[in-house]
Amino acid sequence: MSAQDEAKRVAGRRVIEEFVTDGMKLGLGSGTTSHFFVRELGKHVANGLRLTCTTTSRATNQVARESGIELIDPNEIGELDLTVDGPDEIDRQFNMIKGGGACLLWEKIIAHASRRMITICDETKIVDRLGTFPLPVEVVQFAWKQTQRIVEATLAEHGIEGATIERRLREGQPVVTDSGNFILDCRCGPVIAEPAPLEIALNRIPGVVENGLFTRESAGMVVGKFDGTSDVLMRKI
Repeated sequence: MSAQDEAKRVAGRRVIEEFVTDGMKLGLGSGTTSHFFVRELGKHVANGLRLTCTTTSRATNQVARESGIELIDPNEIGELDLTVDGPDEIDRQFNMIKGGGACLLWEKIIAHASRRMITICDETKIVDRLGTFPLPVEVVQFAWKQTQRIVEATLAEHGIEGATIERRLREGQPVVTDSGNFILDCRCGPVIAEPAPLEIALNRIPGVVENGLFTRESAGMVVGKFDGTSDVLMRKI
């Protein structure tokens, strides 16, 4: 296991110790760090921890079931106590870019269905300013190039000139999300100075389903470090 993977596992263990309690309704996030957390969580479930869980992606469904965690449909679970999920980037004000795994819509729905969201990551995910990681924008397939054109103009209105926008492909074919939409990856450079207004503006565009800026969700983060330690950082209210 690489040092980075071990840091992810350390974060997964720490978030269980600090935030997960018996009887919780829990949202399980997507991505590699979240999957380390889910596997660690499965060990606790095997030892008797009682949880009611739902997930943010089909990929996490598979990891959870392989880890012995029973799942419930999100329509049946009601309000969640906690969602644990990982970012592609997170700044020091707890703003995030998510969606590298094309699960941003489900991730945001489950985050907002929860009383609290805690972010888990390794230390490489923390940045001073968002934008190095391409910003995903999930769009309906109909007239997607028209939507792309307006996304580009909206980015420019928010100080991001000349962004490169590409429809995400995998093996030469368009990536289709779990909800049947396309992903536009917006290469902004590290210049998203005000992510919160941009998040709102992008979601006002007809054809945009959701975007990968998460500016209100994270109540705190657990950071796994390469030296084997971890930090817990909480948003100041």
